[in-house]
Amino acid sequence: MHFERNVVFWLAVLVVLIGLLWLLSPILLPFVLGMAIAYLLDPLNRRLARRGMSRTLASFLILASFALAFALLLLLITPPLLRQLSGFIANAPAYAQRLQNLASDENYPWLKHLVGDNLSGADKSVSDVMSQAMGYLTGLLASLWSKGQALISIFSLMIITPVVAFYLGCDWDRIVASVDHLIPLHQRDTVRKLAREIDASISAYVHGQSGVCLILGSYYAVGLSLAGLSFGFLIGVVCGLISFIPYVGSLTALLVSLCVAVAQFFPDWSRILIVAGVVLVGQFMEGNVLSPKLVGHSVGLHPVWLMFALFAFGYLFGFVGLLLAVPLAAAAGVLIRFAIRRYLESPLYTGDGAA
Repeated sequence: MHFERNVVFWLAVLVVLIGLLWLLSPILLPFVLGMAIAYLLDPLNRRLARRGMSRTLASFLILASFALAFALLLLLITPPLLRQLSGFIANAPAYAQRLQNLASDENYPWLKHLVGDNLSGADKSVSDVMSQAMGYLTGLLASLWSKGQALISIFSLMIITPVVAFYLGCDWDRIVASVDHLIPLHQRDTVRKLAREIDASISAYVHGQSGVCLILGSYYAVGLSLAGLSFGFLIGVVCGLISFIPYVGSLTALLVSLCVAVAQFFPDWSRILIVAGVVLVGQFMEGNVLSPKLVGHSVGLHPVWLMFALFAFGYLFGFVGLLLAVPLAAAAGVLIRFAIRRYLESPLYTGDGAA
């Protein structure tokens, strides 16, 4: 009976939290983003506080430095990114036409078998296909925009987010202590243990994967640009950013860069192989060096579970859902493993006390 009451209580808490998230998702973006920034910068804030600096001053200095570095980064990469994005959109139909011509060329029957008859035998023209693709992309962005309606006011986002991050950074320890005080006394030790596991899982993944994305994005952007690939900087930065989703960034980098390389360089196979080599070296680095060193194997987030969480929460809650997907997936993973351990220790599994 005691176990059933615990289950009912925590299920009720979960239902209430999901309901509040659903109802308030249109206005939550600056607050969730501010909380994420405060959480990411809390280890540095805590380190400065241990050296005698007040948390208020530490939060201000860290946020000011972070904002300055972010602004400088935007000033450096935004102009070339916008130029290459404009050029890529303008040249995409020509690239698609080039790939279509190669797939239908009788001198390269193996290429037709490789890509299939979709490019050459479809009733729709290339322009129709490109229109559909752009329509899908526009619809996806519109969905994220409409479900995260705080994006409507970029100015309010730029103002509210740092204010939220600053105050949370100042009061982080006090907030954690207040939440801890609300936990039922007989469950406090268990909840604290689970919270530490969740925090370790989120921290290891977010901090580690952020480093992986930054290194891979820089490597792909520089490597593909040096290889002479058109829009290599754009492809590299985008693929580095979406490397936050396991395997998706690597596969996107390989597919997009090879398609652009074939359309640009064919039949110069040496240039195409150089582009492929750049991407494959990046994938090797990610799988064998970066992820094991920066993320580790004990995070507890299975790639399939993480991909499902990102797509599901992004679909349900828009951009807010994307920000919450990783911590919620980590929390769910820890709670599921805890429930399985309890089940394996329970009489329901062991049969102890059964008639």
